[in-house]
Amino acid sequence: MDIKSYIAEKGKKAKEAGRRLATISATIKDNALLAMADALEREIDRLRAENQKDLEAAGKKSLSPALIDRLTLNEKRIKEMAEGLREVVALPDPVGEITRMWKRPNGMRVGRIRVPIGVIGIIYESRPNVTADSAALCIKSGNSVFLRGGSEAIHSNKVIAEVLMEAGLKAGLPEGAITMVDIVDREAVMEMLRLDRYIDLIIPRGGEELIKTVTANSTIPVIKHDRGLCHTYVDEYADIKMAQEICFNAKVQRPGTCNAMETMLVHRNIAPGFLPGMVVKLREAGVELRGCPRVVSIDPSIRLATEGDWNTEYLDLILNIKIVEDMDEALRHIEAYGSQHSEAIVTNNHQRAMLFLKEVDAAAVFVNASTRLHDGGQFGLGAEIGISTTRIHARGPMGLEELTSTRFIILGNGQLRS
Repeated sequence: MDIKSYIAEKGKKAKEAGRRLATISATIKDNALLAMADALEREIDRLRAENQKDLEAAGKKSLSPALIDRLTLNEKRIKEMAEGLREVVALPDPVGEITRMWKRPNGMRVGRIRVPIGVIGIIYESRPNVTADSAALCIKSGNSVFLRGGSEAIHSNKVIAEVLMEAGLKAGLPEGAITMVDIVDREAVMEMLRLDRYIDLIIPRGGEELIKTVTANSTIPVIKHDRGLCHTYVDEYADIKMAQEICFNAKVQRPGTCNAMETMLVHRNIAPGFLPGMVVKLREAGVELRGCPRVVSIDPSIRLATEGDWNTEYLDLILNIKIVEDMDEALRHIEAYGSQHSEAIVTNNHQRAMLFLKEVDAAAVFVNASTRLHDGGQFGLGAEIGISTTRIHARGPMGLEELTSTRFIILGNGQLRS
C-alpha cells in the first residue's frame, strides 16, 4: 500500500471511531482510560526498552541535551503519564454540557451544547508523553486521535500507542479511537495535512520549522502551539528574594520547555540590589549569561547579547538579561520579541501588576509567579494537548473543553417563521 492510501485508510477508520466515541458513555471512556493507565505501569520495562532504541539513535545523531531530555522515558515519567490519564478521568466530561439556554418571544428555546470536534490530528516532536496525553484528552472529550510523532521517538511512540490501544479495545473503545502513523517518511505528514475529509483539526507540537510547515501546507484548520520566547520583568517594586526564586525557577527548573524564561528584564533601580546575587545563583546552576551593555558594564564576564539572542528560544541553560529604564521599556521589549506564550512580572505594586496584565498580549500572563506554571495540570485542567498561542477557539493550555465545539439546539412546540 502506498503512503497516500495508507494514510487515507487510517483516516477513514479514525473517522468511524470518532462517530462512535461521540455517543459512548462517560463511564466507558473513564474505564478505558483507567485500564490504559494501569497498562502503562505494567509495561514499564517494555516501554523503557523501546525508548532506549530512540536514545541510542539520538546519541549517534548528536542531538542536543534539551532534545534528549524531552525524549527520555524513565520510570518516573512513565508513572507520570499513567497518573496524567487518571487525572483526566477525575475531570468532568464536557460532552453534552448545555452551556447556555434562552427563551425567544415565540416560546421557542434556543441553547448551545458541547459536542466533540471529531478527529484530532496531532503532529509532534521528541516528547513521547504527548502520545498518552493526547489520547487521554481526545478520548475523554469524545474525539478519536490521529497521531504522528517525530522520527527521533518512533520506537517510543509506537509502543506507547500499542499499549494504549490494546487496553482501550478491551475496555470497550472502538477500533481506530487511537491511530498512530508509524511511517517516518515526510510524505506521510503531507498526506495527513491534506486529509480534510477525515481529520477535523490539526494541532502541531514542536519546533518553529514544524509549525511553519504544518501551517503552510494544511487544508485542515490548525491550532498552533508556537515557540516560547518568554520573559520575566523584575520591577523596581519587586521583593528581591521572591524575584530571585521566581526567575531561577523559570530558567533552571526545566530549561528545555516552551514556558521556560529566555530573557530576564530588570528595572534599573532594582538592578544593583538584585543582579549580583541572581547572577551567582544562575551561574552555580550552570546557566550561560548574555546581557545588554548595561549588564556587561556591571559584570564584564557576562557575554554581550546580540540582536539574534533576543529572538532565540534557547531551550537550554542560556539566559539573556536586559536592564530597562522603566516599565514602558520592558513592555516594548516584550512586544518586540515575545512570542505571545508566557510573560511574567514580579512586583508588589498593584497598579503596575494590573497594567502588565492589561498591556501584555500572551496566552498566559503571570504576576509574582514563574512562567513554568503555564501548564494544563498546574491550572487544574488535567493533562494538556498543548498550549495554543492562536486567538481563535482556544488560547493557552488546551484541556477537555478546548477539544469540544458547540452545537445549537432548538426546543419548540410548533413554532413557524412568518
